[in-house]
Amino acid sequence: MAALTGAALALAAGAVRAEDGAAMAARFGALEDVRQISLSPSGNQVAFLKPNAGSGVTVIVADFATGQTRAVLNAANPGEELRWCRWASETRLMCQLYVAVNRGDVLLGATRYVIVRNDGTGQGYVSSGLSRQSQSGLQDGGSVLDWDIAGKPGHVLMTRTFVPSSMVGSNIERRREGLGVEDVDLESGKRELVEAPHNGAVRYITDGRGHVRLMALRGQSDEGYIKDEVRWFYRARDDDKWLPFITAKGEDSDTPLAVDPDKNLAYVLGAKDGFHVLYGVALDGTGTRQVVLEQPGIDIDDVTSIGRNGRVVGATYATEKRVNVFFDPELRKLGAALGKALPGQPLVEFVDSSEDEGRLLLLASSDSDPGLFYRYDKTTHQLEKVLPIRQPLAQLALGKMIPVTYPAGDGSMVPAYLTLPPGIAGPAAAKGLPAIVMPHGGPGARDEWGFDWLVQYFAVRGYAVLQPNYRGSTGYGSGWYQKNGFKSWRLAISDIAAAGHWLTAQGIADPAKLAIVGWSYGGYAALQSGVTNPGLFKAIVAVAPVTDLDRLREEFRDFANFRLADAFIGHGDHIEDGSPARHAAAITVPVLMFHGERDMNVGIAESRLMADRLKDAGKQVTLVTFPGLDHQLASAAARTRLLADSDAFLRKAMGM
Repeated sequence: MAALTGAALALAAGAVRAEDGAAMAARFGALEDVRQISLSPSGNQVAFLKPNAGSGVTVIVADFATGQTRAVLNAANPGEELRWCRWASETRLMCQLYVAVNRGDVLLGATRYVIVRNDGTGQGYVSSGLSRQSQSGLQDGGSVLDWDIAGKPGHVLMTRTFVPSSMVGSNIERRREGLGVEDVDLESGKRELVEAPHNGAVRYITDGRGHVRLMALRGQSDEGYIKDEVRWFYRARDDDKWLPFITAKGEDSDTPLAVDPDKNLAYVLGAKDGFHVLYGVALDGTGTRQVVLEQPGIDIDDVTSIGRNGRVVGATYATEKRVNVFFDPELRKLGAALGKALPGQPLVEFVDSSEDEGRLLLLASSDSDPGLFYRYDKTTHQLEKVLPIRQPLAQLALGKMIPVTYPAGDGSMVPAYLTLPPGIAGPAAAKGLPAIVMPHGGPGARDEWGFDWLVQYFAVRGYAVLQPNYRGSTGYGSGWYQKNGFKSWRLAISDIAAAGHWLTAQGIADPAKLAIVGWSYGGYAALQSGVTNPGLFKAIVAVAPVTDLDRLREEFRDFANFRLADAFIGHGDHIEDGSPARHAAAITVPVLMFHGERDMNVGIAESRLMADRLKDAGKQVTLVTFPGLDHQLASAAARTRLLADSDAFLRKAMGM
């Protein structure tokens, strides 16, 4: 497969030489060489998304037999993002396109689907049937539920949002409304209704064999805002009648994930003793519920699936590292063997498979290895390299990510990850380093062991980086999550400040060279730490930060989920006290912020407000904005500047 790798990436190998900060920033700021990848039904081809030199991505198809690669689709239009491509048949790809559109003062996102043959011909859109007579816009382009329908090659089962339509001067009027399911022939474009639309339907789950078995309904208020309660219904085997299944309300509610047709059950995440466990709930009318997997002190995250229609083969959770528990004995044995046999004993993830599951596409990666894709043939037991995720970093020594715990102010032990510069063996050998506390985003999230381009850049540049899973993080049960990182911000920010104190107390960090860097909620935490602990961190870098909780609430005002966002943010004294833009005068150190102008997660107005308040208070602040980019700043040029500017800013602010 070496020939394919070279042709696909067109990158020459070479020894790593000493580089300055700007050159190193370009290495780490480069987007992944493989942004997404899928295996064809036969297992003889892959299709992957490779970033263009400027903007957008190109879809490349590679043939294992010939080693040849060819570009079949280029998506580089402003405001469009090609997110993934999958094989609908051996010769046909279906790709999801995300489009950002302006509706007055509101920026909206919409999904559409593009189809193309594996030779680059036959490009077109999968039409949802929305006509000029439709009475409302359509953001949801549908979701693919099944990629294989028995006896119908090239067909997919996908959802469709139906909207009322009428024609002026005509008696023709279509009243269908809601989310339904259709059998779509990607070659002819013909559609056959499989599940009539239900008003209030928000999700369907199939059994992977073309049968819709679960449906979720969500009501709306008179004002048009969606409600917190979700009612799930199920179908018994070989029956079309919908029957009540689960009523979910609140963050600890049951969440159906998948259906196992052979066992005739649904896999459901649910609460038990303050933690998420995986249940198997019978779909035979008895409602029998049994625990399939639980892990003391840790939340089960999700099921693990494989194959073109998502056969459930296990479940997953994260402790110090990600753990995959395979129910399938063959995959359990294979995953363990590969993890031991591959260099560095990486984490192994099964990414895709051929239709018969005889050939597997897998990813092997670690904290200091961005990852390499392999293809494994079960019959021949041959394992061959396919593509590296980040070729520019292939020969570069990276830092090791060490799980640690440190004491919070109240004595609770906070789990975290410490990444030291390459060549430093462990915390005992780290003395007086420049250091960064890097709180994760979310706040409903957590950091995990694995490669992180932002962390590794700073480690290579000589910083120690500590990533705390502060209270408010997910994965550690409801007691650790608290009320969420906004309502319980005092506890979260206190844990983050304790991370800085621990670094200096251990002698790892030079107190005069301690900074904080965060993205999204992490950026909020960085700024709020500057308010509540002035001077602890000698410099603040905040990327796409929330800066005012009421302003964040108002960003949801014109959207159907406003009531949910309103409840999540909450009301009370924590709004005033927890909005750093209202306390800019308390910050005593330089601040650097970055924000994309088309950010739909956190509006750029948040950063502009913070910059204005800091300037009004006579503080040192710089705001860098990126036209056309969203929350992820998925641009090599933007990320390179972010890294280079941040490094230069920190060195100047901390006298390095």
